[in-house]
Amino acid sequence: MEVPGWLETLAERVARKPVPLAMRPPEVGGRQAAVLMLFGEGPLGPDVLLIQRSSRGRRHAGQPAFPGGGIDPDDDGPVAAALREAREETGVDPTGVHVVGTMPELYIWRSDNRVTPVVGWWHTPSVVHAASPDEVESVERVPLAELTDPANRVTLRHPSGFAGPAFRVRGLLVWGFTAGVLDGVLSGSAFERPWDRSRVEDMPPDVVNLAAR
Repeated sequence: MEVPGWLETLAERVARKPVPLAMRPPEVGGRQAAVLMLFGEGPLGPDVLLIQRSSRGRRHAGQPAFPGGGIDPDDDGPVAAALREAREETGVDPTGVHVVGTMPELYIWRSDNRVTPVVGWWHTPSVVHAASPDEVESVERVPLAELTDPANRVTLRHPSGFAGPAFRVRGLLVWGFTAGVLDGVLSGSAFERPWDRSRVEDMPPDVVNLAAR
């Protein structure tokens, strides 16, 4: 179960990385949550597992995301919660995952969640699918080479004026919290490629409408 050197380096670096001001949790309050950043070796090289949330959902409807959710009382912390949620949402077999480490807690103000990203190595990949159709519409293993392709990167502007990094991959528009985390993780890594951050696009109306729920 050897973890690739690039992932060990990445996990060590992001564990020490300062939390951006906009993602710093408040001193009190917020729901404890966790997500699984699951990296594997696919046919097109290193990849990461993403889901697209159901457009019928009440929060983060239709958004690409990492598998994850709230930490239940029965969970033994964020690692257990991230693995449980990934199994429930995608069918990932937790025995095929080696947890490499965790990132500092991040805050999503819109849903009032304090999120701990858990970094995992998918040493024995299992078949994945939308295991919870009410919550997940699709599951994708996205190659890191596609995420870092300059042609797939853009700065996305919300009608409020807020702008942040986004990725167009596998028919998905990855934005918001997930895109911010991916941008931070890939920045400074061996996979990073220069891209035009001045390339700004307005958020599509359908995405705006789903996000407003």
